[in-house]
Amino acid sequence: MITGAARVAGVCGQPIAHSLSPVLHNAWIAEAGIDAAYVPFAPPEGRFEAFVDGLRGGVVRGLNVTIPFKERALALADEASAVARRAGASNLLLFRPDGTIFADNTDGVGLLEALKAQANYEAKTGPVVLLGAGGAARGAAAALIEAGAPSVRIINRTLARAQEIAAEMGAGCSAHAWDDAPAALADAALVVNATSLGLGGRAGPDVDLDAAPASAVVMDMVFKPLRTEFLERAAASGRRTVDGLEMLVRQAVPSFEAFFGQVPPASVDVRALALKALDQ
Repeated sequence: MITGAARVAGVCGQPIAHSLSPVLHNAWIAEAGIDAAYVPFAPPEGRFEAFVDGLRGGVVRGLNVTIPFKERALALADEASAVARRAGASNLLLFRPDGTIFADNTDGVGLLEALKAQANYEAKTGPVVLLGAGGAARGAAAALIEAGAPSVRIINRTLARAQEIAAEMGAGCSAHAWDDAPAALADAALVVNATSLGLGGRAGPDVDLDAAPASAVVMDMVFKPLRTEFLERAAASGRRTVDGLEMLVRQAVPSFEAFFGQVPPASVDVRALALKALDQ
């Protein structure tokens, strides 16, 4: 039961109706018996800053932030974690009683935990290839470098975008044109689709996965469908795969802790609930 003392948190994006975050968090809330609610918000793109500023003071405990607001969320914060600053984006805003906003980024945690859970993969294993140069790639690059990846190669059709991220990340990160993918993949231990290609069942990135070693792990951040065309190609070649839903579930855990002050109950199979919501 929600009372007048309920703690409120939510997720903010545009659009937001597809978000699975309310499914995950409200299942945890119900199981833990917390007087709380987690709700979706979809402010107009031009009103995001005004919306967030209106939450200063802690009436809402915090927000998860998704496309297209992650970089703008970081810019609004009064203080940010080192991870969020390096990623150049925030997927977690916490509203303090004194009116200030703290920004964090749990996407990197979600990425690393998903790789460990589904492929027993550690960042230090070998070179990483990221396909795409948007906010997702930026966050992934930051997390992987921080976790000890020996090199991160960003491949993008617009080379300048990849070069911008590589310059911000510093040593260990490099930019490559799409046509140079075979050379970049030659000794890759991990290949990650950080684009939206493949969403809704469409074709994924048109790179030749056979250019990578047979031992390479392949991950797709897209989770709808769960088994994207990109992952199906990887699995057909015998490679270990990691799906985007696992990353979503794993990044939600530290967010829940930040909002409600406790670890989410392990008794809830939120992945199964998410799969049901996805009709998978």
